[in-house]
Amino acid sequence: MKIIKWEAKKFSDSIFSMKGISKKTVDEHLKLYQGYVNKYNEIQEKLIGLTDDDLTKANQTYSQFRELKMELSFAWGGVINHEIYFSHLGGRGGKVPDGTLLKQIEKDFGSFDAYKKDLKATGISARGWVWTAWNYKEERLFNYLGDAQNTFPVWHAYPILALDTYEHAYFIDYGVNRGSYIDAFFENLDWKKVEENFSSKNRV
Repeated sequence: MKIIKWEAKKFSDSIFSMKGISKKTVDEHLKLYQGYVNKYNEIQEKLIGLTDDDLTKANQTYSQFRELKMELSFAWGGVINHEIYFSHLGGRGGKVPDGTLLKQIEKDFGSFDAYKKDLKATGISARGWVWTAWNYKEERLFNYLGDAQNTFPVWHAYPILALDTYEHAYFIDYGVNRGSYIDAFFENLDWKKVEENFSSKNRV
């Protein structure tokens, strides 16, 4: 197995001066992201170090091989989900720039306001993550819900926006008031970045 060592990305400095999402929250959140990067690399090293005997003992109830494979997917999900999340924060929020993304949102949700209401309700319902994704099998945008870093993968769906709904994303600032955090999330979105992600969907 080839090891691909991952390095944590550097995000825009604007994420440290957002309205409604404090620098303290961002600092702690980035430490968590770095932890996912570290564990992803560590688990790869452990997998490469397994013996033929370890592979022979692999089974679905419990084995070191199964454990490492499962936790690798959790760590990788933690890396990628956070990279999408932080990459489109630090913007000015507001309405999506005029363009193909706005037209697609209006086509699939009826209006931009309807899209926001659906995303917020999905965020209130999720235990871990929400993704606005382009389902290129159905050719539509949809807000998908996930309860952990590595659960609820959706085939043929390319995420263009990620909303972290774990408590660590908002508890310092809002306590249990997740709805206000989601409102702040909208206020700090860089829609141009989301539009870029949407434009990249055809390269999947």
